[in-house]
Amino acid sequence: MDSDKLLGDFLRARREVTSPDSIGLIRAGRRRTPGLRREEIAMMAGVSTDYYIRLEQGRERRPSEQVLGALARVLNLDAAATDHLFELAHPRPRRPARRVERVSPGLLSILRGLEYTPAFVLGRWMDVLAANRMTRALYDGLEHNDNLLRLTFLNPESRGFYVDWEVAAATKAALLRGLAGTDPDDPYLPELVDELCDQSPDFRRMWARHDVDVAGDQDKRFHHRLVGDLTLTIERLFAGNARGQQLVVFQAEPGSSSEYALGLLRRLLDGDGEAGRTHDGFPRPTFDRLGSPAALGGVRS
Repeated sequence: MDSDKLLGDFLRARREVTSPDSIGLIRAGRRRTPGLRREEIAMMAGVSTDYYIRLEQGRERRPSEQVLGALARVLNLDAAATDHLFELAHPRPRRPARRVERVSPGLLSILRGLEYTPAFVLGRWMDVLAANRMTRALYDGLEHNDNLLRLTFLNPESRGFYVDWEVAAATKAALLRGLAGTDPDDPYLPELVDELCDQSPDFRRMWARHDVDVAGDQDKRFHHRLVGDLTLTIERLFAGNARGQQLVVFQAEPGSSSEYALGLLRRLLDGDGEAGRTHDGFPRPTFDRLGSPAALGGVRS
């Protein structure tokens, strides 16, 4: 990732997915390129074509707020993507890179009080820093479950685990854009992005769109190997003293089949388990990968 090209790469990606119809342009003949032409966006934003080309090429990296606002309007950017655009053009002062994330004490304290529904603390680059036992039960048996990006894009089994895999994957790629902001100096981010781009064509395709999300999806559907399908609502609590960290809590609608499935997971966890089975006759799952007691201690590198 080249920090000098982040703004231009973002503008080019969003231009290519913005249709002329969406901004009221009349199509004239066959178009050889997707989305808007550079001269079209320059005209609609009130800047010269040469100036806009310099923006995309990274030769001009400090446009005014007026220009940024016009570009956001032409590109139909939502609030999260607009904030991202402004941050790319006016980045915060860089801080020394850190490879170790310490779990926010406040989030960890809340997590320890959640026993009956999956909950975990997610780090800035989607590392699972700490998790309760219901989370370990939900994600049990899945490789790469210590990082949600690797789980989604590098584990083929994730396509069965996430019922709406394409939506879940695109959301995570967009969340990473939102969380990353303008910190390409953090050595872990380019390493992670390069790894995912190299090993996953789907991530490469989604990352190239430069979609930005800061909230994530509110509902997610899972297929668990023991208890079947679950539809869970997601609540997120961000730490005020640990940038990028969030407590993620899954909840099921009261009285739903998903609530019953979560209850069954709890029974599997609490079963007496003679001969490796619970009292319900299910094979006893082993929940020793995700959110181990060491992870609950609060440090991950």
